[in-house]
Amino acid sequence: MKSINPATGEVIQEYAEMSEAQVKEVIELNLDAWKKYRETSFTQRSEWMNKAARLLRTRKEGYARLITAEMGKRIAESRSEVEKCALVCEYYADGAGQMLADELMESDASKSMAVFNPIGPVLAVMPWNFPFWQVFRFAAPALMAGNAGLLKHASNVQGCALAIEQVFSDAGFPENIFRSLIISSSKVEAVIAHPAVRAVTLTGSGYAGSQVASLAGKYLKKSVLELGGSDPFIVLADADLEEAAKIAVASRMITSGQTCIAAKRFIVEEKVAAPFLEKVKALMEAYEPGDPGNEETSLAPLARPDLVDDIEGQVQKSVVQGAKIISGGSRIPGIGNYYSPTILTNVKKGMPVYMEETFGPVAVVLPVKNEQEAINVANDSLYGLGASLWTSDLKKGEELGRKIEAGAIFVNGLVKSDPRLPFGGIKNSGYGRELSGYGIKEFVNIKTVWIK
Repeated sequence: MKSINPATGEVIQEYAEMSEAQVKEVIELNLDAWKKYRETSFTQRSEWMNKAARLLRTRKEGYARLITAEMGKRIAESRSEVEKCALVCEYYADGAGQMLADELMESDASKSMAVFNPIGPVLAVMPWNFPFWQVFRFAAPALMAGNAGLLKHASNVQGCALAIEQVFSDAGFPENIFRSLIISSSKVEAVIAHPAVRAVTLTGSGYAGSQVASLAGKYLKKSVLELGGSDPFIVLADADLEEAAKIAVASRMITSGQTCIAAKRFIVEEKVAAPFLEKVKALMEAYEPGDPGNEETSLAPLARPDLVDDIEGQVQKSVVQGAKIISGGSRIPGIGNYYSPTILTNVKKGMPVYMEETFGPVAVVLPVKNEQEAINVANDSLYGLGASLWTSDLKKGEELGRKIEAGAIFVNGLVKSDPRLPFGGIKNSGYGRELSGYGIKEFVNIKTVWIK
């Protein structure tokens, strides 16, 4: 497996894939570690998790440089990612005990309650776009709940995978309680099938999700899936257009558009569509490609060459079907995986940029006649991850937000993940929840205790 710098094409490092015997050994060591670890107290786990947070902050610059080198995001975004990982560690270190406290319940017993027990090793199949954050938002609640963690990271960010394993080791967590498996996707089934592995969580594409869900069902393992999105960004006529345009572009361009919860479909009331488009165009055309490790760079590369091919194909096919390019619309020549910030109009149902997730700096502007049509267009998608709605009428914003088919609706704000709020989607965006008290209960045995 090779780690390749997306900005230069240079090979950073190569990693030998683990053999079948090595994988089995790691899983068994993980299970043995868990059998002791599950008996530790929340106080002890909290001490280790808070130390992990401190290590993340102490080593932030080095980890940020590693993220930028392996998957190409701007260095400022990488630093923010590491900081967010520290926050999620602290959130669960401080709150897990209360979240998983016994819950007394009324019944015909003298005493009855629900208790929350750890289930064992949990496999996480994680993507490259947030190579630290995606892992920590799984690992912090899983470890604080008393589980063990196994990580199958994306092949192009193995350096990040091993760095995360080292964080937990250096923080004092028991040896082998969190391990990285350096394996290809073809070996995931054997891991899920292993009797020691009790559950699996995946963040990734719809195809990868369907494969893992199928395997989890085959082997009767609990699963949580956070998949793709085609998030609507609804702008009503009474919205603050200046702020809406600013946040729309910021949302679309995070990690060069390689984000599940990025705003992808700008659904705008006709009355304000023209001025909104003008503002968005000016903002997107200000992005300039450069070295993502440079503080001044505004446009970073996509993570791999095939991702540039994919987004270019979606745009070109849509143009053939009648879409109009307002800005951008082509790859940027030269070294690195760069694609120009792109705006498309005259987009119709059936076009790739309407129906599919666009994982790159491409936005579509969809004018609508009124609020109801805006909701209809927003819901006319296979996906249902996040959504943003802009209006000066907060009551109306809440009422319309409840009608949008998504795992989260942000009124007058950027859609984001927050350790305090449940995160996940519906429809082809997956199932189950991460983060908050809901997320930590995904991988526990909710056990009834009845006493008379």
